[in-house]
Amino acid sequence: MTPGTPIPLTFLYAPGDRPDVVAKALRSGADVVVVDLEDAVAPDRRAYALDATVDLLSSPHPVPIHVRLPGPRDTAHDNTALASLASLPGLAALRVPKVTHGTDIQRIAALAPGIPLHPLLESALAIERAHAIATAHPAVRSLAIGEADLRADLGVRDDRGLDWSRGRVVVAARAAGLAPPTQSVHPDIRDLDGLAASCAHGRALGFLGRAAIHPRQLPVIERAYLPTPEEVEGAEEIVAAGASGAGALALPDGRFVDAAIVEEARRTLALARRRA
Repeated sequence: MTPGTPIPLTFLYAPGDRPDVVAKALRSGADVVVVDLEDAVAPDRRAYALDATVDLLSSPHPVPIHVRLPGPRDTAHDNTALASLASLPGLAALRVPKVTHGTDIQRIAALAPGIPLHPLLESALAIERAHAIATAHPAVRSLAIGEADLRADLGVRDDRGLDWSRGRVVVAARAAGLAPPTQSVHPDIRDLDGLAASCAHGRALGFLGRAAIHPRQLPVIERAYLPTPEEVEGAEEIVAAGASGAGALALPDGRFVDAAIVEEARRTLALARRRA
């Protein structure tokens, strides 16, 4: 992120073979639109989806557009398609699904030089190699989990069964110097209360922002990840105390303040500026 750029919190997926849906997504208020060439597109529609996406990205757009590639395959056709996407002025980044090894990322980076990459970890093997994937190439900007595939791979039936994997990816991203991961999609577009609760849980685990599959999910995600007025007030007090240069100290209400806590408060205030 460059200074002054709002921190993205909402990433709206749209199927690449539905240009009308993509156009609506670009008007939805999402921070990033992700054009999906993978799960949302039937195999016999992927050639059309690619052509439509190339046409879309032939010019820049005010909203950043990421493209989720089809699952990693190494064929001349796929390599040509990837090269054609990478040269387009409207492409902001590539989301790479089903990554299991750093070499998957290195191959994509070689075919799309200079394009930011966002690996999706969707298997037990990928989770085990999270830090190696995060550091495989300087083009990597973030990690994310594909929870539907990971849940199936692990045989997990209760959502809490994914918390260890989620924590591992949060730690791997931080250790690699990347932005915090974004949460995976909440598949029930009618369950807004469940989405809000899930976002609160993800925020507590260290995630920042979330992917969505319907515009009605966007305001719920944003509200869940924006700091509350009370959190903003507390962060302002901490930053003001830290500016004194007195080192570690205690506020009148008993809160302990040191450099790490001041840095976290600054991140809170940066996020709060989205409301301005």
